[in-house]
Amino acid sequence: MPEQDPNSKSSERSASEKPASRKPTLPPGAKKRAPATLPPGAKPSGTKSPGTRPPGAKPPGNRPPGSRPPGPGNTPGLPSGDGASGLTKADFTSDQDVRWCPGCGDYAILSTVQRLMPELGVPRENVVFISGIGCSSRFPYYMNTYGMHSIHGRAPTIATGLKTARPDLDVWMITGDGDSLSIGGNHIIHIMRRNVDLQIIMFNNQIYGLTKGQYSPTSEVGKITKSTPFGSIDHPFNPIALVLGAESSFAARTMDRDPKHMKEILRQAHSFKGTGFVEVYQNCNIFNDGAFFDFTEKKSKSDRAIFFENEKPLVYAGGTKGLRLDGFHLESIDLENGKWGIDDCVVFDETSRELATILARVHWKEDLPQPFGVFYRENRPTYNDQVTEQVAAVVEKQGKGSLEDLLAEGDTWVVG
Repeated sequence: MPEQDPNSKSSERSASEKPASRKPTLPPGAKKRAPATLPPGAKPSGTKSPGTRPPGAKPPGNRPPGSRPPGPGNTPGLPSGDGASGLTKADFTSDQDVRWCPGCGDYAILSTVQRLMPELGVPRENVVFISGIGCSSRFPYYMNTYGMHSIHGRAPTIATGLKTARPDLDVWMITGDGDSLSIGGNHIIHIMRRNVDLQIIMFNNQIYGLTKGQYSPTSEVGKITKSTPFGSIDHPFNPIALVLGAESSFAARTMDRDPKHMKEILRQAHSFKGTGFVEVYQNCNIFNDGAFFDFTEKKSKSDRAIFFENEKPLVYAGGTKGLRLDGFHLESIDLENGKWGIDDCVVFDETSRELATILARVHWKEDLPQPFGVFYRENRPTYNDQVTEQVAAVVEKQGKGSLEDLLAEGDTWVVG
């Protein structure tokens, strides 16, 4: 179905939430009042000429340092975070109204990124956010940086072109599971293999939220939605396994309900030279509420999620359980029954693509915890650096050349 206007307020409500339209009625015998007229040249009170501001008003986006704009995007209890650059979260917060449904996990991701940016020490004028289409792709509007809300599935293309032409820029790509893995599937795998030096944040809520609740490429088998009323029969994509298969050099997973972990994973993706892919489990409380609660909620998180770090054993549940390899298969072991010890657990190695692939296949298995962290990291040349070096080598060998010579070379015709 066609995408709705992402700036339309109506796209934020479900059909049941839209107020019924009513026409005002007049008492019997009452007459409609004629519109008031103004003398020639006079302006209605309260109106301003285009581009003017009330006396003392500040330009949009220029808030006092450390101030927090109103709205549900501000996560209570999280510090604004002054960076080495002297900037704060407020400096990266635009003046645009955040148009996500109240309670959406997107707010936590936005707030985390805004808190992280001052700590990275990158000037705002060098930061660009590129997005595709979907709820997540409104993101550039809310960052007080440069940005572009592009077209469905094509954010990797635009981000690749920008980073290649301007390697000095800090480029972030924002996408969703539908935007990147459906119409954008071909584009996402090629940006992975090319290893363009930028960061990708993929919001995964396992549903199409903007177009009101159809199943997505990551929805589970049997998912009942408006487009699958009898249950989805499609086998879902596993995003981490997908990007690893596409030769990703950095693959990670985090969650919206753990801002501390999310911030650290995003920091690592940013410091990595290459394509830093981060999948974020993000709750859509309107169309797919609770999809990840097994892994994100306090009562079940300890037993159902494992957070791994490089060169440390794979343990979870407060250190009472671990993961060991039985051949090529992972199994959960009890570290308190005396049969197994921590030395039996796998020691994680983020440079092993084979181990990363095994962990990536631990996907929605009842007997194993869902993995979170950096699955894989490989240092290899970036696409944009290689393009720059290749162009420089050709110019050194053949000279700079000119556009006029290029257009005139080969067969030409004069049309009289």
